[in-house]
Amino acid sequence: MPRAERKLARMSAPTEFKNVTAVAKANVYFDGKVVSHSILFPDGSRKTLGLIYPGKFHFGTDKAECMEIIAGVCTVKLDGQSATKDYAVGTAFDVPAKSGFDIEVKNGICEYVCTFIG
Repeated sequence: MPRAERKLARMSAPTEFKNVTAVAKANVYFDGKVVSHSILFPDGSRKTLGLIYPGKFHFGTDKAECMEIIAGVCTVKLDGQSATKDYAVGTAFDVPAKSGFDIEVKNGICEYVCTFIG
């Protein structure tokens, strides 16, 4: 399957992370419609765990990242592409470094785990 989109094994998206430092201060975007918290791993890597409420938002990336959808549904358009794709629980998409994406949640709340690559 192309690296840009993946179907995760049913249990591959973790439900908890052990031996991490949780950053209490939230990352709040778009008037609170996107909220995440960072978790820091002993090896220096970082992930964010977040919620996206209904709306359409654009994010830019510095580092490459993988967005794993752990609840809800969203529609994504990567920068430089014209097509959109829906992602639901158990799917993920990769975003190249120095790029970005539009993400839309039409109903409910979309929950994600963002892994920063590299």
